[in-house]
Amino acid sequence: MKTLKLVALIETVSFAILLTCSVLKRTTSFNAVPVMGPIHGVLFIGLVYLVLTHRSDLGWSPVRTAIVCTIGSPFAHFFVRSAT
Repeated sequence: MKTLKLVALIETVSFAILLTCSVLKRTTSFNAVPVMGPIHGVLFIGLVYLVLTHRSDLGWSPVRTAIVCTIGSPFAHFFVRSAT
């Protein structure tokens, strides 16, 4: 469960960084999206794997699990924290 919390936190932070990089790419010459995109992608896949692995431990319904695994990326950390 500690791993899930840690990955959820890092994934949420990586999403915010990727969003910032996307804005900077369009407004300046700074382009870190090719670096941050894959990092966020790997973290997201890890989050989905851990959520599916620990879903029964968390007592989550299929709907809550689907929300975290699809649209919950920016708030995954808060979903995981509130469940434990």
